[in-house]
Amino acid sequence: RKTKRGVATLGPWNPHRVLYTVPRAGQMGFHHRTEYNKRILKIGKDGKEITPKGGFIRYGVIRGPYVLIEGSVPGPEKRLIKMRYPARPPKEIPEAPPQITYVSLDSPQGK
Repeated sequence: RKTKRGVATLGPWNPHRVLYTVPRAGQMGFHHRTEYNKRILKIGKDGKEITPKGGFIRYGVIRGPYVLIEGSVPGPEKRLIKMRYPARPPKEIPEAPPQITYVSLDSPQGK
């Protein structure tokens, strides 16, 4: 069948199956990503404690409860992140919680 964004042919008559190397239509975006052993640095109720002047770039001002995590989190801003207990616990678990000494509240926009 003719199509605008599809593949012109899925392959020859023989073999009677479509090879995995043939590009096919599929989902674009909102993929499932799993990351392991993200360390939670802080859990808070008031976002004013960590929100810089003018808010975070491309996010804004944090108005509700928050979780501060070490490292990066995949996905676009404001997307729901599902967290759970680890299926693979870390080999070394720190005994004491991390000490946060300074959180910069300067504007990230340089103003």
